Amino acid sequence: MKILVLGPHPFFQERGTPIALRLLLESLAEQGHMLVALVFAEGKPINIENCSIIRTARVPLMGPVRPGFSVKKVLYDLLLFCKAWRLLKQSSFDVIHAGEEAVFLAWLLEKWFRKPYVYDMDSALPQQIVEKYPRLRWSAPILERIERNAIANSAGVLPVCRALATRIRGTGFSGPVQVLEDISLLEKQTIISSPFQNDLPSAGVMTTIMYVGNLESYQGIDLLLESFATARKTVDTIRLVVIGGSDSDIRDYASIADEMGLSSDVLFLGSRPAEHLGHYLSQADVLVSPRIKGVNTPMKIYSYLDSGQPVLATRLPTHTQVLDKEIAMLADPDCQSFAEALVTLASDPDLRKRLGKAAKKRVAEQYSIEAYKEKLANFYASLPITTNPKRA
Repeated sequence: MKILVLGPHPFFQERGTPIALRLLLESLAEQGHMLVALVFAEGKPINIENCSIIRTARVPLMGPVRPGFSVKKVLYDLLLFCKAWRLLKQSSFDVIHAGEEAVFLAWLLEKWFRKPYVYDMDSALPQQIVEKYPRLRWSAPILERIERNAIANSAGVLPVCRALATRIRGTGFSGPVQVLEDISLLEKQTIISSPFQNDLPSAGVMTTIMYVGNLESYQGIDLLLESFATARKTVDTIRLVVIGGSDSDIRDYASIADEMGLSSDVLFLGSRPAEHLGHYLSQADVLVSPRIKGVNTPMKIYSYLDSGQPVLATRLPTHTQVLDKEIAMLADPDCQSFAEALVTLASDPDLRKRLGKAAKKRVAEQYSIEAYKEKLANFYASLPITTNPKRA
């Protein structure tokens, strides 16, 4: 097939959504599809075989596009729509593969060009918008209806987790639905000598707690810092290493850590290349995901599990649809519960070893690159798009 892929975000960047898009493009290209990927102007150049990458124009006088809903993102979405319109007028495509909010653009394009589209569903957009902007709560029923219509008119949906699949089926959609979980980024990695290998001082007798990911509020970094401060009152031989985040977010959270008296115990390393993730995870004693909002499982969870290090996460659907007590420690999303879990893991090497071993085994069985590619291929084979019937 010839597929127009709409990626409404910067590409390429070392964070979850762009990394997931790269995996998708590489997998579809490997399976013989011809791809044109339309993405935002921002991002590093990247080459993918059998895939042409086209960027929107750059909006002047605007800072970087951050994860999640924003006015900047809406402006870039409009540019994405205009560029997609021109591409569809100039070339013939079999299907549009639309990620995130680009599904609404694909819905409009389908009405005009009669090109079927696939919804690559990474999150529940109405919920995400209302959580970030509580004043828009009144608009939730309208947003929910728009989402239902976008799902209903799609040729098929690829949710990133089971919770989203349940949401899709709850709309009455009867077309193909395939849960396509993220995979470990360590799948093809070996722990190599990193040019950053000296930026993480030796822990010595300290137990290293590590977080990897962006520093948006929904990730629960405030909860993590508060819990770490509480845990240190019981176990003072722990340190916290934070990898990821924008410069401004790092400054803000470093200032908070300093105000809490943690500046000597919390190390912010900033962003690091994904290919060196294994190097860092291997140096952790406990990996944490304190996320407090959302339903999609963070991509980092699969790499966490694959590392063989123990994982501590909040006991919320975003985690529990993948994690259970056999492969991770789960804690309620409050300071006291999360701190107690930190103390337990820091004090029990045998527990850490057991959880890490079980987690690595689970990833190999259920979340491998082979499983990902097979699910994707079977989904595309099941799509009702050999012809292009007019749909309501």
